[in-house]
Amino acid sequence: MRTIGIRVAPKAVTFVVFDADGQIVLNTEDIRIPIAFRTPDALKYIRNNLLDILREYSIERAGIRTTEPNAQSPSIARIQIEGVVQEAFASSQLNSYYIGQISSISARLNIDRVDFKRYVDGQLDWPVENWADLSKEQREALLCAIGASRA
Repeated sequence: MRTIGIRVAPKAVTFVVFDADGQIVLNTEDIRIPIAFRTPDALKYIRNNLLDILREYSIERAGIRTTEPNAQSPSIARIQIEGVVQEAFASSQLNSYYIGQISSISARLNIDRVDFKRYVDGQLDWPVENWADLSKEQREALLCAIGASRA
């Protein structure tokens, strides 16, 4: 089964495609929003690209790491993109998807909430190839993808 994990930033969407059966990462990329795009065009760009990725990789399940409800300074752009990602999931042929914050992702992975940040920061290693070479955003996206396989 192929899953995808998403981590949104205000100007890019990081995604990881994961083969849950083989426990391997198939692809890790960013969808970067062109600077010239205004908000509606940027959101459309993200949605269209994400739907193409879901089809190209025959993704069955998905997860998105969303902004924490108690964030000190939430990014409006990030929240808007997260909403478009959720809409794309709902419009796709996915079997299932989830919207996760640290606590729900940790529960799916059967790890302590405190350890989630330690994995993301690279203090703990997840047993997948090249874990140490991934950025923080890629690690979060990968943990979401792994969580999606357990939905």
